[in-house]
Formats: sequence, C-alpha cells, structure tokens
Amino acid sequence: MSLKPEQPLSMEQSDAMLPKNLIIHEISQKLESAFTVIYRDRMLDVPILNNEIKVRAVDFQPWNTSYLGIMMTPWFMNLMLLPGETENWGDLQELSSLTHTFPSGRYEFLVGFEAEIGKYQSCSLFSPMFDFADNEAAIETAEAAMKELMNTDNLDQGDINNQQIENIWNGLEERPKNAQDVGEISSSKTSPSGKSFTEKIDQPISRRELLRGAPFLDEY
Repeated sequence: MSLKPEQPLSMEQSDAMLPKNLIIHEISQKLESAFTVIYRDRMLDVPILNNEIKVRAVDFQPWNTSYLGIMMTPWFMNLMLLPGETENWGDLQELSSLTHTFPSGRYEFLVGFEAEIGKYQSCSLFSPMFDFADNEAAIETAEAAMKELMNTDNLDQGDINNQQIENIWNGLEERPKNAQDVGEISSSKTSPSGKSFTEKIDQPISRRELLRGAPFLDEY
C-alpha cells in the first residue's frame, strides 16, 4: 500500500505547533531585523535619530488573539500589535485606526505595513527619542510602560487619540478639561507647560504619563 506524501503545513499550522515562547522569539527577531534594515536604508540621514538607542523588540507577549509588545528604534518607541495565528489583517487599511482596550484603558492604534513584517498596529509613546540618554534608559522605560499598560490602577475615563497626544505634547492643543491623560515629559528641561519635572512629580500621574515614561526619565 502506497502512502500519500504529506502536504506541507501552512504558516498558520506551523505557528500553532510551536511553543509560544519560540513564536515570540521569532516575532522579536523578525521585527528587529526589519527595523534594522529600515534604519540603515531609510533613516541614516534623518535628523531625528538618537543613535544611542538600538533597535529592540521589548517584552512581546500574547494578548487575546494577537501579540503585543514595544518596538524601540533610534527614532520612536511604540506599542505594537501583531496578528496571532488565527487572525487575518489583510483587509485592514494602512493608516486606519482601531481602538483596543487594555487593563489601564482604551488606546488608539494605527495600521502600518512593512513587506518584511506584514500588517501591524502601533500606538506612539515617544518620537523622537531625545529624552533618553542611553539605550539602557530606553529599555527600562519600555519595560515599565508594558507593566503600567496592564495595571488597572491607571484606568481613567478619558480617551485621547494619538494625534491629540502629539498636539498637546507640542503645545498645539489644550489638555481636555475632563481628562488628566497626557503627560508633559521633561528630565532636566521644562515642558511646554513651563513646569519642570520636579514640579510635576508631586502631582497625580495619569496612565498616559506612565506609558510615556515620565516617572522614569528623571533618573537618566
């Protein structure tokens, strides 16, 4: 009796057979490889680089049916979602926005695409990265931000999208009166509000301040 040759496993089937930690390791490697190429091929002449910061995928982990972590480069630090084995994000339009709920609240993510990665979703925490004196400081802030993202003590009722965060941070838009939700970050310098970090540290810290690393930057 002849045996039929086995059909090759699809990528989804192969992923489903791998231990989760191996999948996360492969995801992190793929992200770091892709953004290292972007750094070398597209970003070297761009003046917003902090070359003390390395390309690094930080604390990726399963989240619902996706994978969540922080992507760190010399020009940004973003929360990032990647599709899990059972998800198909092919129909998501680039630059469209989706809101996701985490233990600390609701956050708006933008859909992006890179050929080496596929579709992904990201939420900006820092861009550019000049607040960080070195790579270690950036990694510690990223790790702390992931912990605070999952901390229900940071939950509040205000939802502010990515564009509002950047506008408020750059002094182009006023802070909403009904939400303490956007941190003005400074280490040795003053923020756009005119308050120094030491003046702000005694005030209540919102979830967005925690995710953007305000309590941690003063150490560096």
